Amino acid sequence: MQEMMPDTARILMGRNKVGNSAQVGGIETSILDNGLGRGSRIAWINTGTGLRYKVLLDRAMDISDAFYNQYSLAWLSHAGAMPPDRFSDQGMGWIRNFGGGLLTTCGLSHVGGPEEDANGHRGLHGRISNTPAEIVSVIQPDPIKGIMEMSITGIIRETQVFGPSLQLERTISGKLGEAKIVIKDEVVNRGNQKVPHMLLYHVNFGWPLVDEGTKLLWKGDWHSPTPDSDKKIFKEGNPFKTCQSPMKSHSGTGEDVAFIDIEADDKGISTCGLYNEKLHMALSMRFSKKQLPWLVNWQHWGEHEYVTALEPATHPPIGQKAAREENTLTYLNPGERKEYALQLQVLEKENLSEFINQFKL
Repeated sequence: MQEMMPDTARILMGRNKVGNSAQVGGIETSILDNGLGRGSRIAWINTGTGLRYKVLLDRAMDISDAFYNQYSLAWLSHAGAMPPDRFSDQGMGWIRNFGGGLLTTCGLSHVGGPEEDANGHRGLHGRISNTPAEIVSVIQPDPIKGIMEMSITGIIRETQVFGPSLQLERTISGKLGEAKIVIKDEVVNRGNQKVPHMLLYHVNFGWPLVDEGTKLLWKGDWHSPTPDSDKKIFKEGNPFKTCQSPMKSHSGTGEDVAFIDIEADDKGISTCGLYNEKLHMALSMRFSKKQLPWLVNWQHWGEHEYVTALEPATHPPIGQKAAREENTLTYLNPGERKEYALQLQVLEKENLSEFINQFKL
């Protein structure tokens, strides 16, 4: 048997004392019945470790709320979970129902601001996060049988007649006893013509994980496309890897961003994350540099809108037009597939030092 984390061993040792696996953890589907999110399908996933999170089945299986024990990991916008708006891809309409959450997917054919060129009109960050999933599989754990793995799989289609037809097959999985989320995506061109493809994972973190002094952990060359102003954070000599107090200059649209050519280890894996020393807790994020060569760090330190995001991506959020002009735009031929994987893990106690030491704090 593979070496197991303590919580996994603990659950297996107690399996003869459990009659219903939901007592330990698993996947529960439901429908929100109140507020702005009314009518939205969701799935709560409980790993049995203190890590639990809400998957928005009607929003491309993005992840909204996420908690570790009493601590929230994710940032939620004022709106929170909302139903999809299938025609939000006009101008800045995307932000009207941007709920934040631990994960919002951007793409599949455009990542960046609104734009128009000879190839058409594109709104902020594309259509995929406003598209419901067709759920094709829910696999529950069964510790009584020694089965600790669980997963939910769905198909999300970005398609139109006479136009691009991209399909995202997403599986979110984990294991009882592990404070870990694994997201595996496959994007395939189901159409009959070559189409552009861009993808960005907008992973949003909030208080109390993000607080004054929380460290942002990443390594790589970076540049910031924003002009110098009182909103500016990413400047040489600034402590931009340490989370700030709320900033008056970040009220409203105040923000800053850096595009990072993230480093990878000898296996081609890039690692980044956050470390909150006061909570004695870190969150790591791992992905393939070949699949996702860029990392974006968004910082928006507004009062009551206090968030930072680490965003693995195929491209910086410059949009189709600029990527095409730079000759960096990715295309998928008919039937061509691209695979992506993202792993998030909460770290504490014995796992913590090994993780943060690689960033030489």
